[in-house]
Amino acid sequence: MDTGKSVGIKNRIRTITENPKIVNSTRGMKADFKKLLIKVFSFVVIVGICYVILSPIIGMIVSSFMSDSDRYNPMVYMIPTSPTLEKYKISWARMNYLPTMGRNLLYSITLMLIQIFICSMVGYGFARFRFPLRRLLFACVVVMIVIPDHTIMLPLYMTFKNFDPLGLVSLFAGKPLVLMGTPIPMYIMTIFGCGVRSGLYIYIFNQFFRNLPKEIEEAALVDGAGIWYTYFRIMLVNAIPAVVTVAVFSMVWQYNDTFYAKLFLISENIVISKKITTLQSVIANVDKILDTSIQELYLSAGVVLIMLPIIIIYVALQKYFIEGVERSGIVG
Repeated sequence: MDTGKSVGIKNRIRTITENPKIVNSTRGMKADFKKLLIKVFSFVVIVGICYVILSPIIGMIVSSFMSDSDRYNPMVYMIPTSPTLEKYKISWARMNYLPTMGRNLLYSITLMLIQIFICSMVGYGFARFRFPLRRLLFACVVVMIVIPDHTIMLPLYMTFKNFDPLGLVSLFAGKPLVLMGTPIPMYIMTIFGCGVRSGLYIYIFNQFFRNLPKEIEEAALVDGAGIWYTYFRIMLVNAIPAVVTVAVFSMVWQYNDTFYAKLFLISENIVISKKITTLQSVIANVDKILDTSIQELYLSAGVVLIMLPIIIIYVALQKYFIEGVERSGIVG
């Protein structure tokens, strides 16, 4: 009897476990559980990465609102007990914020527009035209991306300290030009496609134009459009995502540049990123605040003020920027 009952129970269990509905339901539960685990793991990784990236920025923003007493209060970590805008007011005044920011934005935007114009034409030429030494010249563009700027800082300095291309300046002016202390070297380099990260921008435009169908240009040629008309009115319009990508990259790198600004001795009244490096000493000399811990609060406020324009630009152009990065082929 017991043997018969056990056999019957086993048969019932086997019948249940082999039921297609139950098998499919079990597989579905396993698949859903795996998806849940993947989502939880992805969420944890993303939160961790965001914390690593944003934690210093959040800490800087919090510090900029702290009062002097909050700085030395061990109970204050993320939320100031006595928030104040004093640090912003003094940093704003010591950096001469609005005039300096206006000059810096004008400087950065003009360089950005020149880079878009020059790099887009060079990228279009590499993508659509066949000419002698094309591959060698494009290899030089790649080398511009790879070689660190520090390796060519001495030749650049000597070139613009005694600026005399082909001896023409000495022939007419009697002596070489000294361009140190002015932004002119940056404009000359940018016009000739050698500005900050110009190699990368040429590569972005080259990849984007190569992905555009040639039928667009052929149709324009049939309609009687010339090369320049086709480029400016058709190809460049279709390359708006790449243009926005390069615009954001160029604006950010020009805005944050201190390497070339220090190399060419460009005034801190033009490049605001240089002024932030002297803010602590200005606070100490003018406001007689000698405590380095308190000085750091003013420095944090100054850094936040400098970050604001770039954050606003990125938020406004985020959609086009991401589309341009995806379509230009610099990821994936």
